Amino acid sequence: MLRVLAVDDEKPLLEELLYLLRSDPRVHSAEGASDATEALRRITRALEAGPDGADGIDVVFLDIHMAGLTGLDIARLLAGFARPPLIVFVTAHEGFAVQAFDLKAVDYVLKPVRPERLAEAVRRACAQLGRAQQPAPAVPLRQPSAPPEPAVSERGADQIAVELGGVTRFVAVADILHVEAQGDYARLHTDEGSHLVRIPLSTLEERWAARGFVRIHRRHLVALARIDELRLDAGATSVRVGSAELQVSRRHARQLRDLLMRQAAG
Repeated sequence: MLRVLAVDDEKPLLEELLYLLRSDPRVHSAEGASDATEALRRITRALEAGPDGADGIDVVFLDIHMAGLTGLDIARLLAGFARPPLIVFVTAHEGFAVQAFDLKAVDYVLKPVRPERLAEAVRRACAQLGRAQQPAPAVPLRQPSAPPEPAVSERGADQIAVELGGVTRFVAVADILHVEAQGDYARLHTDEGSHLVRIPLSTLEERWAARGFVRIHRRHLVALARIDELRLDAGATSVRVGSAELQVSRRHARQLRDLLMRQAAG
């Protein structure tokens, strides 16, 4: 079972997060810290006591925007320890997902927190720690606010539904220029903007291969027909797609050039 520290400088949100965590049978204990200084003091004490100490912490559920040090700053500090606790970011801002997963975060949960989404984050933490898992609670005693989590589904093969904050819009697959991996998420780029969805890039690569999307890098999937330029510079390959210039890995460069040549030849 998990020993958890939740960190958020907004007291009502911290209390709600602690309530949900304590309702999960896989969580042995859940304590709160209302600022980065308090959080670091508790984490340092836990690290000094060792993993089996009375003050041990397995997972930190960490807000990003706080006064003083941010959640990202705390995660960077913890990365310097030999056996730091796992990190789950809990934030209202979707734009930090890349940095979060670069810091080896277990999960990235958007506010307001849905109980089932938080339960999934707990499951991931248990899996990474190799802990035996009890089933998550089927129905929470109370429900927090409306769902914020970007969700993804498809309407036929032509559109993908993106949901955020209870609002669903359908984005035409034909309007997507390229897709960027952001941990367990993917960011869909169109001429009008971008949309974060919770689906791995590898899944979209497989699903959209027949629609002309090709992998050019471990972090990039592009619509072949939307590539405007292929550039070669000192052995490095890149493509221009809309206003973005994307690097092509050596592994994918030859295949991409062949596909573009065949496309140009009709």
